[in-house]
Amino acid sequence: MPSLEDELFPSTPGKFKVDRAHNMNRQFHRCFASTSTMFLWALFLIALTASYLSFQSFVDSGSRYFSASWGGIQWEKQVRNSAQIHRSGGMSVLARKSLLNSHGILVVEGDLNDAKLLAKLFDVVAFTHVMHLAAQAGVRYAMENPNSYVHSNIAGLVTLLEIGKSANPQPAVVWASSSSVYGLNEKVPFSEADRTDQPASLYAATKKAGEEITHTYNHIYGLSITGLRFFTVYGPWGRPDMAYFSFTRNILQGKPITIYRGKNRVDLARDFTYIDDIVKGCLGSLDTSGKSTGSGGKKKGNAPYRIFNLGNTSPVKVPELVNILERHLKVKAKRNIVDMPGNGDVPFTHANISLAQREFGYKPTTDLQTGLKKFVRWYLSYYGYNNRKGLQ
Repeated sequence: MPSLEDELFPSTPGKFKVDRAHNMNRQFHRCFASTSTMFLWALFLIALTASYLSFQSFVDSGSRYFSASWGGIQWEKQVRNSAQIHRSGGMSVLARKSLLNSHGILVVEGDLNDAKLLAKLFDVVAFTHVMHLAAQAGVRYAMENPNSYVHSNIAGLVTLLEIGKSANPQPAVVWASSSSVYGLNEKVPFSEADRTDQPASLYAATKKAGEEITHTYNHIYGLSITGLRFFTVYGPWGRPDMAYFSFTRNILQGKPITIYRGKNRVDLARDFTYIDDIVKGCLGSLDTSGKSTGSGGKKKGNAPYRIFNLGNTSPVKVPELVNILERHLKVKAKRNIVDMPGNGDVPFTHANISLAQREFGYKPTTDLQTGLKKFVRWYLSYYGYNNRKGLQ
């Protein structure tokens, strides 16, 4: 029986019998028809797969939209409920704060540079006021990651102001500047009228830039803007990188603490301001902020532009802060005293708060002894020391 090879290729080249040629053509067409069928099926399967993947991508996109951290009907409802005014003459405020869900206040996680998110928030709720406290804080870390400070403190601020100036009505904006803007100023106590054009750190420079930028938006677009220069805020739920916080942690863990001193072995001093006093200052500045005068990005008149110091106006040397912590913790600190490095820190801060007192009755009432006592009580409870569990 001839093999398939014999059927297709004759034994004597050039001599093709008719029947063999006919058989060969039949086999060829059969093979071609089979290949064509397989090819068509392959095309069909590819098209079907592509259609499925496209549909799945659409479904996934829809799922991501409905499960995203913001957006959707339910999300908009939550934003509106969170922004309801609950007292006569109250305000609708866009805030950034944690632990508020239990009080019916929605926390939206997002980047301040996300213009679409901010625009959506203003589209859902006509905010009358914005309390802008979001920032990249800290003097020393600015030397390691300067771009993050520019991204948050400058670009993020501009994004917020862009949305605010285009809103109708425009909100009044109260935002967190810093006592760091006083930089190399040696005149004490620091007054809002003092020079702030000699920043000692990149962090301070970004806050100073913020003050210049907000002034521009006030001048061009009629945004009511209040800048608050905070002086070394401390208390429960504070920043773990702050000295008083890290001192407490290290003292309890038996680790040494590093205490910096200035030139000629002079102790550093800070105008420590308890969080409750800062909150009172924030609320006072909101209540007296005045209205923006523009709408849809067009200025219709002059709007308030203000800057206030919010401090305790009673500077305390850092070694004394450690003494107070030792008394409250009932543990002796292991002190490592070193000269202050050239990282942009300043040797002292001291706030003149007369302007804030005159404008909205700002009057701090918590001294460092009392404030640290409250902080230590919170710290021991929060980290489980009261139950002898230690740090987590």
